[in-house]
Amino acid sequence: PTETVYGLAARADSDSAVAKIYAAKGRPSFNPLIVHVANVQAARSLVYFCDQAETLAQAFWPGAISMVLPRRDDCRLSLLVSAGLETVAIRVPAHPLAQNLLVRAACPIAAPSANRSGKVSPTKADHVLQSFTGINGAEKLLILDGGSCPVGLESTVIDLSGGDAILLRPGGITAEKIEAITGKLG
Repeated sequence: PTETVYGLAARADSDSAVAKIYAAKGRPSFNPLIVHVANVQAARSLVYFCDQAETLAQAFWPGAISMVLPRRDDCRLSLLVSAGLETVAIRVPAHPLAQNLLVRAACPIAAPSANRSGKVSPTKADHVLQSFTGINGAEKLLILDGGSCPVGLESTVIDLSGGDAILLRPGGITAEKIEAITGKLG
């Protein structure tokens, strides 16, 4: 669980693990994944931060905002998480169970919503189980039950890779709160 929705998690630095996320979800491989890290320092080791990213991270991380930023030249993430793009969607979740997992795993984790592609995102462990019942390999699911997700809506996704802040997906942090920091979103 994260504070937003439950995620289907795999090592973001493993091609085979990331490929399993796409297969399990039935997600098109051209649709990038969000990478979760434990803190801002871990994010900075994977992507280049601009001034707006620094400001948004200070204001909203840990929390329900994902930022699309340019991959560092030495980025160790699987290229599959970026779906062929030179950017990475990255965030620091606030949920204590997600934070505990990230610290213990000691690696970045790709974690899109834990549901089949195109279905409603799960906000409870039971929803995750329902999403994958009858799917090949579902009997191997390990679900970390953290109760209901407090936000219950996906993270807000902001693209900061081109200079201007562009809202790609509304979510747990309102556009108004972001615009109070960045100015008008594109």
